[in-house]
Amino acid sequence: MEAFFASFAIIAIAEMGDKSQLVALAFATKYKVWQVLAGITTATLVIHAGSVGVGRLAGDSLSETTIALAAGIAFIIFGLWTLRGDSLDDDENESNKRGFFGPFLIVSVAFFLAELGDKTMFATITVATQYTGFLGTWLGSTAGMVVSDALAIVLGLVIGRHLPERPIKLISATIFLIFGIWLIVDGLI
Repeated sequence: MEAFFASFAIIAIAEMGDKSQLVALAFATKYKVWQVLAGITTATLVIHAGSVGVGRLAGDSLSETTIALAAGIAFIIFGLWTLRGDSLDDDENESNKRGFFGPFLIVSVAFFLAELGDKTMFATITVATQYTGFLGTWLGSTAGMVVSDALAIVLGLVIGRHLPERPIKLISATIFLIFGIWLIVDGLI
């Protein structure tokens, strides 16, 4: 259960202010919310299964100190990445609205592609190096991402497209930086 809750919290925070939240919001203005959430969930289950697998392999083959230092540095990078921000340009937004296979498939494929190389993928890999429970880490990271994106959809639909992006980014970045410093100090002690 610890792996589930840790990965849920970390990924939910990582997803705040991420470009895939903007994609979720954009899709929710065009398609039914349940179709968007089903597509997000499917894509996230697939990408996070691979991420947890990679993280477990790294966790099994590296020393605890190396993992702690690498995870700490990764979390600091995630914090700085969050401050830098992601952007969704018009070409990405327009291409995500087209398709021939229905909203579910469009959202699933778009989210899968958007998450490849995204900070939440790397955060999931990092969390998986820290916790041995594959299933808990996988389901927790998936749930954290889906809940975070669902929150963006609901807030976006309720208050329009004027989400307080800057404060969310600052809070998320601060949490990542604190985790990063804590992991580095813990690894060196």
